[in-house]
Parts: sequence; structure tokens; C-alpha cells
Amino acid sequence: MQRKNTICVISDFNCVLLIFLHGLGDTGQGWSESFRQMKLKNVKCVCPNAPVSPVTLNYGMKMPSWFDIKGLSIESDEDEEGIVAASELLKKLIADEEKAGISSENIFVGGFSQGGAVAMYTALTSTKKLGGVIGLSTWLPLHKKFPSVFSEVNKDIPTFQGHGNADPLVPLPWGQMSGEKIKQMTSKHTFHTYQNMGHSSCEQEMDDVKDFLTSLARD
Repeated sequence: MQRKNTICVISDFNCVLLIFLHGLGDTGQGWSESFRQMKLKNVKCVCPNAPVSPVTLNYGMKMPSWFDIKGLSIESDEDEEGIVAASELLKKLIADEEKAGISSENIFVGGFSQGGAVAMYTALTSTKKLGGVIGLSTWLPLHKKFPSVFSEVNKDIPTFQGHGNADPLVPLPWGQMSGEKIKQMTSKHTFHTYQNMGHSSCEQEMDDVKDFLTSLARD
């Protein structure tokens, strides 16, 4: 079931769009407020809500989820169909914003954990040139499919990856392995490690995300 409400944060003037996807079991509300507090100049932020569906990892319990998660290991079976479907949903959001007048080169995608996985996969497979990608406490899903499914159009996409060294759910080495894979395909990848941060975010990370966005948002 897809929940229709999409939460937006809009600055006084928008020339760059960020579509940011929340993590498993969450909604866009909290992230919307975080970006609102940044008071970003020239950046519009859209924080959609995931559909509610059963999650194998949580014994089939229904919750907001972009795709099914079957395990917490880099070698766990992956929901390829669900990941691709979530990516197509994000690509549709991008296309809708293009129709509204925003160039794809001014559209950033990002997300936290599961949402970041969808954003990473989408950015690396999109046939449209995107402005950048932000992945927080996340991983590259379907990593064995790369580089065969990689879209060369985004070989120079600016990429911000942030991860805590105390993350118990998506361990830092998993994030680092994904980062190395992405770095082999793209030229502008940066990886930021945050001390004593678990599976969450922190003030320093959000400050770094703000710097990343404002450095690329053109007046």
C-alpha cells in the first residue's frame, strides 16, 4: 500500500531539488524537519513516505519499507524485484519534477539506511544525469550486478557517503566496501566516518551534508 502523502521542505528560492528517502519503519517527517532546520538556500527538499509492506527480517510484520529485507549480512539474499521497483518509483519522482521544470542535473537523490540503498542504486543506474547522491548509514544493494548495470552518464556524479563507526545494523566495513565499489565507477565519491555514531545521524554529519549541498547548489 503506497501512502500518498509526501512531505516537502521548500526554501525561499529553489534551483536544486533533493529527494531524500527515510529508513526502514520510519517516515519522511523526521528527515523533513532536519532539512528544514538547515535553512538551505536555493534547495527544495522532498521526503516521501515508503509504502507499508511485510518485512521478512521482522517476521513478516508490516511497516514502511522501500523493499523487503531478508537478512543483515552483505551475503544475505536480496529482494531484487523490490529494490528495482523502489528505484523505478524514485525515477518516477525525478521525472515528475522534470515535468515541473527542474533539470535532472539539478536533482539530488539521497537517503538513510534502506532509503539510501535505493538512492545509491538509482543514481548509479539512472540514464539521466543527476546532480548528486547522498547515502547515510547505507550500502550499495545488488552490488554483484555492478559494474554491468552501471550507467556511464553518472560517472562524474558527486557522491557523499556518511557512516558511523559504531553502527550495529549496517556495520562500517559494509559501508566502506560499498564505497570502494562506487569509487571504482565514479570520480567524485567521498566517504565520511563519524566516531561513536551508531545507526543514526549526528550534528557533524548533517553539517557536512549541508556543506555538500550548498557547495553544489548554484545561485
